[in-house]
Amino acid sequence: MRRDLLNSALAVLVLTVVLGLAYPLATTGVARLLFPGSSGGSLVERGGRTVGSRLIAQSFAGLPRYFQSRPSATGYAADATSFDNLGPNSAALRRALAANMRTYLRREGSYDRALTRSAVPVDAVTFSGSGVDPQISVANARIQAHRVAAARGLPLRAVLDLIVHHTEGRGLGLFGEPGVNVLALNLALDEGGRR
Repeated sequence: MRRDLLNSALAVLVLTVVLGLAYPLATTGVARLLFPGSSGGSLVERGGRTVGSRLIAQSFAGLPRYFQSRPSATGYAADATSFDNLGPNSAALRRALAANMRTYLRREGSYDRALTRSAVPVDAVTFSGSGVDPQISVANARIQAHRVAAARGLPLRAVLDLIVHHTEGRGLGLFGEPGVNVLALNLALDEGGRR
């Protein structure tokens, strides 16, 4: 019995060191060597300070001169990514989507009088699976372009051209839909529309 206890304790210790320390350190080291930007969180720096991540959405709420990320069930908390876990028959989900729709129409409708509920892209009112997806749909960006152009005093065509330039294709050319990285687009606007 004593031998079994010692062997069990030794196995726990060895497995903890190998799988809990050595393996994570080795994979992190390899990732840092092969993919230094991605393994560090794809952080974006401007003027020597970190302004965000290409992989994580952030809130630009209340700032009309910026494109807005899609709604987040986590409040854009990257350390607590999750979805709302509400099903299609949920009254709470219906209320949340209705509130998101009202907010979107109120924010964008005064800049695009032709905007109707049926023209609002689904990603403008729904939460993403992680709560921090950094892209919005091209349709969502094109609607927001009216507000951003007006707030910045830019020609609409210039803002639409930036959207085209910052549109990312499908993953591996097959998966998902093309999207626009909100942080990259907002930074390009701040830099005077440089591509």
